Parts: sequence; structure tokens; C-alpha cells
Amino acid sequence: MKKRTLMGALWAVGAAAALSFTSSAVAKGDWPQENITLVVPYAAGGTTDVLSRRVADLLQAELGKPVIVENRPGAGSTVATAQLTRARDPNYRILMASPGHSIGAAIYPGLRYDPVQDFRFIRNVINIPNVMVVPANSPYNSVAEFVKAAREKDGMAFSSSGVGSSIHMSGELFKKMTGTKMVHVPFRGSGEALPALISGDVDVSFENLPTVMAMIKSGQVKALAVTTDKPSPFLPGIPTLAEAGKDLGLANYQTSAWFGLVANKKMSEEAVGKLQGALDKVMANQAFLNFLPQLGAEPATEKGDNFKAFVAKDVQKWADVAQEAGIRN
Repeated sequence: MKKRTLMGALWAVGAAAALSFTSSAVAKGDWPQENITLVVPYAAGGTTDVLSRRVADLLQAELGKPVIVENRPGAGSTVATAQLTRARDPNYRILMASPGHSIGAAIYPGLRYDPVQDFRFIRNVINIPNVMVVPANSPYNSVAEFVKAAREKDGMAFSSSGVGSSIHMSGELFKKMTGTKMVHVPFRGSGEALPALISGDVDVSFENLPTVMAMIKSGQVKALAVTTDKPSPFLPGIPTLAEAGKDLGLANYQTSAWFGLVANKKMSEEAVGKLQGALDKVMANQAFLNFLPQLGAEPATEKGDNFKAFVAKDVQKWADVAQEAGIRN
């Protein structure tokens, strides 16, 4: 009887050890074991949401687990971003960050997270230029003509989709670098801002390309320049602001709407590495490349530490602009 009891005890210990070993192997070498949540810090239907859903579809095919999109809008993306830092499952939640990640840190005092140090920067995915656009009947046909007028006249105005948007901040950066004193006129979204531009109620806007591309092609507005460091293939013949304004204080002007995946800083090295590998495959997928033109986007290259350095520079740029312009929410 005692022998049988001893054998049973030894078997139980062995089984427990085997189970422990198996669980350990799963934990260390078989990510992902669960569904992955991709958080979109804006409402459904916008550029971030559309991009995230396409990435999620392709990413789950690479990872073999569902990637579920979850919209959590609020306070310029800072609500969802703050929640990510408190995630109880840091290996299974990722967030599609954008310029709101950098700008939010500049205009929302009291955020309880560091926009650089509290995150793992997995991979930048795409870059989309903003475009300097004026009404179709505007007398200004070049950046030089516009800057000359803005320096000589009071009361010229630029519109945006709201305080703290990338459109607003791009305009503030333009003001800062050219020494002009344009008035900012915020609207509740580009749906309200663009009619004001078309009608000539404001003089200029620095809109995201996908929002304004059809209006440029139809002749409702004129594109004077793109804000990225190289011309956009989707707007042939339109120069960069840095090139068109190199003698006007704009030689170093560069902004873009970047979109990249970040995670809680506690995400494991294994999860980060596998996500980066899967994203590399997604971004080489012809279905993804065929999708980019509808966003006016080009693939980004930064990942890991390079992506982190890119975001750190973006954070500092917008902090400087916000401080000089006195922008706080």
C-alpha cells in the first residue's frame, strides 16, 4: 500500500514538472497564444482606423491569431495611449500611433506617461504628407508669393480641423519658421474646415493629403507645396515646402502624418521581434502596397530604436512649437 502511494506521489510530481516545462516553453517560445488587440485612438472611419483595419487583416494572416481592432477615441489620442501604459496584458495589446502621440505630450500638461520612455516602438508603417493648399481663386500661386503677402498683411488666416491637430501644428510651425503672424481658425473637423477654405473665408490650410487630394484634382483648391522632405508621387510637380521656401526660413521644414505600431514598454522581446517580422511581411505584401495610394501614403522604414529616435525628435519639435505658440488644452 505504501509502495503504491509512493509511486502515485512520484508520478504526480513528474506530471507537474512536465506541465511546468510545457507551460514555460509556451510562455517563452510560442507567442502569440491569444488574440491580439490593435487599439485605434480615434473614432471609426478616419485614416488611422482604415489603415489599422487593413494592417490587422494582413497581420493576423502572418501571426495565425485574430487581430481585433478596438476604437478608443478621446483627447487627441491620449486616452487610449494612457490606457496602453496600464495594460494588464502588455504582450497582446498594440496601438496605432500617429502625430497625436507626439503632439498630445506637448499640449496636454499632466499626462502620466512619457511618450518615449514608456513604450516599445515596434515599427513605423506609413508616412502621409500634409499639403499647403489655398482657395482656387487665391492670388497666390507659390509659397514665395504667399509668404511675402503674409509678412506684409495683417489678418491672414489658416484653418485646421481643431486645436492640436497635425494640421494646426503644421500651420504653427510654418508661422514660426517664416515669422508671419497668421491667425489660426479652428473648426470641428476637416469637414467644416475645407468649405471655409474653398469659399475663401480663410487663406490657407495644411491639410492631410488623402482628405484634400480629390479637391486638388477637381480644381477646388490649389496645392502650393507638400510638407514632407521629398515630393509626393501622388502630386507630381508640387514641390516640398523646404525646397520652395528655402530662402524664406523654411529650408528645414518637414512634417508628416506618420502611423506606426507601439506597445507597452513591458512587451517581451519575443513578441516585439515576431511583430516586427510579421509587419515586414505585411509591408512587402502586394495587397498592402496596392492599398497605399488611396491614402496618399508611402511605406515607412523606421523600426525599433530607429523608430523610437524618430518619435523622440517629433515630440521635441512639437513641444517647441506648442511652447512658442502658447498652445495648451
